[in-house]
Amino acid sequence: MRIVIVGDGRMGRAVASLAEARGHTIEALIGRVENTDGRALTSHKLEGADVAVEFTRPDAAPANLERLIEAGIPVVTGTTGWLEHLPRISALVERRGGALLHAANFSLGVHLFLRAAQDLARRFAGRPEFDAFILEEHHAAKLDAPSGTARELQRRAGAADPARSFGITSVRAGATPGTHLLAYDGVYERVTLAHLARSREGFAAGALAAAEWLPGRPGVHTVEDMLFGGSG
Repeated sequence: MRIVIVGDGRMGRAVASLAEARGHTIEALIGRVENTDGRALTSHKLEGADVAVEFTRPDAAPANLERLIEAGIPVVTGTTGWLEHLPRISALVERRGGALLHAANFSLGVHLFLRAAQDLARRFAGRPEFDAFILEEHHAAKLDAPSGTARELQRRAGAADPARSFGITSVRAGATPGTHLLAYDGVYERVTLAHLARSREGFAAGALAAAEWLPGRPGVHTVEDMLFGGSG
């Protein structure tokens, strides 16, 4: 498979390295300096690509996605903080018959964790003796806070227990790849459910799996669709 990587940061380079190790070809690795407003995503650069993987910045992602979709390239994006533009991007995907898979987190474990968290929230519903909160920690260079995964955790827990508030505390420090924790704290005990990422390679493996899955599947997809067929 021939892959274009948009974003030459740590995640983009990790995906490129893993893709080459698995026998894929990196057609281009496009960095931020050359790609202001998506201007490097030309037909020449994208020619022959089967799929694009995009890991950039919240302010850069919408233009990148528009260029890639207009060029007819299926695109996997792990950039977070841009979802207010998703309705417009989704409409473009539909008009062009394109394919987009977006995710705040490409870890298989995280998606299992989110399902378990929703079930835990359902079990604690109606028990006011426990306060609930969400804690997420990421490396100092991560721009958005709360993380997309923390927001999704809050959404799912809130759907399972609408009467409870699930406040999020975000920490940005050091080199932590990512930690997400849902806690129920009472006077005598605390119950926690957590996911801790050990390295970025796990996210890169998930993004590459999405890139292998997406071509030939038009529409807007999530990792839930890829892993579970979109089942609840």
